Amino acid sequence: MPSPSSAVSDSGRPAPSSLWRDRDFRRLWVGQTASQLGEHTSLLVLPLFAVLTLDATAGQLGVLRAVGQAPILLLSLFAGAWVDRWRTRTVMVLTDAGRTLALGAAALGGLFGLLGLPALLVVAFTVGALSVFFDVAYQASLVRLVRRDQLVRGNSALEGSRSAAQIGGPALGGALVSLLSAPIAAAGSALFFALSFLSIRRIRRREVIPERSERPPGIRRRIHEGLRFVVGDTSLRTVCLASAAFQFCFAAMMTVYLLFLPRELHLSGTAVGLALAATGPGALLGSVLAARLPGRFGYGVVLVSAAALGDGAFLCVPALHGSAEVTLPVLLAVGFVFGTGGQLVNVMVMAVRQAATPDGMQGRAAATITFVGMGMTPLGSLLGGFLAQEWGLRASLLVTAVGMLLSPVVLALSPLAHLGRTLPACAGEGRDRTPPFA
Repeated sequence: MPSPSSAVSDSGRPAPSSLWRDRDFRRLWVGQTASQLGEHTSLLVLPLFAVLTLDATAGQLGVLRAVGQAPILLLSLFAGAWVDRWRTRTVMVLTDAGRTLALGAAALGGLFGLLGLPALLVVAFTVGALSVFFDVAYQASLVRLVRRDQLVRGNSALEGSRSAAQIGGPALGGALVSLLSAPIAAAGSALFFALSFLSIRRIRRREVIPERSERPPGIRRRIHEGLRFVVGDTSLRTVCLASAAFQFCFAAMMTVYLLFLPRELHLSGTAVGLALAATGPGALLGSVLAARLPGRFGYGVVLVSAAALGDGAFLCVPALHGSAEVTLPVLLAVGFVFGTGGQLVNVMVMAVRQAATPDGMQGRAAATITFVGMGMTPLGSLLGGFLAQEWGLRASLLVTAVGMLLSPVVLALSPLAHLGRTLPACAGEGRDRTPPFA
């Protein structure tokens, strides 16, 4: 009789009731959790490194942040096409090693006074670029590691750890910088990536690379295939449109929101931080609910309801007046509801995408949706600034908050709203396919 830790189905994937008993899933979870902690810690450590160690100006700090975020737009489509041709485990291990070396070098350079701003820009871009590849690879790896009826539970576990990292990573990074120094904090981020490297490297199932032709298509053709696949699939096209609408309006709303809190509500910096941090605990709750609610009410009902509830939470904010004792509890509740609904949507949308996409297209589908969604963010931020300047903060906040409801409307008018308690299978494929891990 096989041991519980090795219980698998006939297809080679863990049996439905043994997701957490499967050692390789646990290794993926530990590695992804450590990687997210390293990433979210470094998002705070590198800017503080520039300010405290290199005396960077506000303009230089803005350039540093932009350079670290640029790979999302520049490399997402390329990463998707590249990841689909390689074992995802290999991609994750290599990117973890690269980020460990980059941040380790930054730490050593800072300790010995050898690191200037140009070198820090290189480090920020390198970490950002490798994070793009890691994120695409880990999203593609889950569908190759677990059964399709376990995707929601698997995504719930992975997204829950990501939410915890979003809460704890910046706090830990700030504490390390305050108690020790910025170079030591950078070394701490490097250690998280090293832990991820060691954990993912121990995954034992042999991943089968999608079949390659004797003359594999070029990178442009593979990117085009990914774009065409997403556009041609109704579910993925809907996810793409809903993501683009959300990211555009959310970026505009957040630009106004960050001005509204201190200038209209006269909140302190600490109070603003608390209002923004409230989404983290909500996201943790959303991750837990995402593993249970779809099986009871159906994916479509939960998906549309969560999007409407989470995105609609900000509609009450423009009406707020009064002291921080009155407004802050409301803002905390708004952030919590938004985090809960948003995380429910994130987990289920990711599960739908993974279930509707063949293994050989997973990376490109994830990268295409990320590219289209995140590509709207700079435009949304510009719109938010323009509206705040021309219309005032309250009117602009109301308009952008209403705009956020475009995303649940898109979902409600699509076939995704009618999904039942099971996920759709890939077009032309059965639910029980040949396992990608042999």
